[in-house]
Amino acid sequence: MSSIRHLGRVERQVMSIETGNVLAPPVPRSLSAMRLPQVMMRDILLKTIFRSNAAHLSQIAQQICLPVQVTQELIDLARSQKLVEATGTMHATASSEMGYQLSEAGKARALDALAQSEYYGPMPVPLDVYREQVARQSIRNIALTREQLVRAMGHLVLPSSLLDNLGPAVGSGRSILMYGPPGNGKSSISNGIRDALGDRIYVPRAIEYSGQVITVYDPIVHSAAQVALDDPNALRRTARFDTRYVLCDRPTVITGGELTLGMLDLVYNPSARTYQAPLQLKATGGVFIVDDLGRQVDPPQALVNRWIVPLEESRDILALQSGEKFEVPFDTLVVFSTNFHPNRIFDKAALRRIFYKIRIDGPSQEDFLKIFAMVAEKKGLALDEDALVHLIGTKYPQIGNVYANYQPAFLIDQILAICAFEGIPNRMCRDLIDRAWANMFVEESEVAH
Repeated sequence: MSSIRHLGRVERQVMSIETGNVLAPPVPRSLSAMRLPQVMMRDILLKTIFRSNAAHLSQIAQQICLPVQVTQELIDLARSQKLVEATGTMHATASSEMGYQLSEAGKARALDALAQSEYYGPMPVPLDVYREQVARQSIRNIALTREQLVRAMGHLVLPSSLLDNLGPAVGSGRSILMYGPPGNGKSSISNGIRDALGDRIYVPRAIEYSGQVITVYDPIVHSAAQVALDDPNALRRTARFDTRYVLCDRPTVITGGELTLGMLDLVYNPSARTYQAPLQLKATGGVFIVDDLGRQVDPPQALVNRWIVPLEESRDILALQSGEKFEVPFDTLVVFSTNFHPNRIFDKAALRRIFYKIRIDGPSQEDFLKIFAMVAEKKGLALDEDALVHLIGTKYPQIGNVYANYQPAFLIDQILAICAFEGIPNRMCRDLIDRAWANMFVEESEVAH
């Protein structure tokens, strides 16, 4: 962490800011600081003016997410090549900003550039620059405390021994395998892990590699935060960080039985001729949850084999349409959740690469009753001691006194549904416990066809 603090002192000299413990990407101050090919930047400028009809300097700067002074430098470059023309101020009531439009040559070049790639708008971040930002906001820099984890899991009844194992696992930012019988809150715990992280990071709208644009920011995955700009009443507002990034909560990608190996590759759009980042790249700096592992079309072993290099070396390998392969940072807390015993779905080599294996068992009788009371209170059902004694003393011995976290909510919902159907006040009694219990399990018997 000492190197991170030192980096902070350096960054603040170039107008960087901090969000929590995360250092923001510094604002680029010149075209040369962009570290992008000038032709690429010029073409994105032309395509953006052509597609958006932005006419004033501030409008264009907002569209391509660059500071005004850098945008002006880029416009001057295009003007020197006779691709952009100045139109002067538009009318007396307009701002004093200079107006700009594409020349005929500029329109022709914009159309040629659009034929090569439909991407326009926010200027992409070079992959090497993005790597630097990933290091600034690495999930492994998070100092997670027991208090934070307890607060995030406060809606769950969990044994303290589980938190003893879960806390170091989450704080490490490494991979976690949670396994155990179904219905005991593995998915809820995964979501609690996400909530425990709490802070925010900067997600690039798009990154650039070898002249190709890869969009990363996804409103479905990323939850953007509101960001105050310096002097909101000023004509030209100045961002306090590189606005090619979006300030977001640490991302969480949750997949289940629908996950396939193909979803972990770059997605190429042949019409737009651009790429979309795969799920694990969108989850950089956050959590990637693979729920219901073992229910996917691809076998669990194959899925974990795909993650071997990322999990061990914190880097992933992607491929362009041309077949060219390149490395991207892999800075993600991967949480696997399964109802299968790990030895049944993984070999020893795969298990060795998953750093933490945590068994999630059903609750004790005491915790089961706590959960039952919490759910009943939430749903407005008064507890009945005689009915509970019947449930614990008569029904659960039939299944070996094996409790599961999902059962209180299941039984109470059944009771409430029966009361509604019968037109009686919501209440608990032995008869209603029996009727609810009958719907929780399926008898072992042959079904005639």
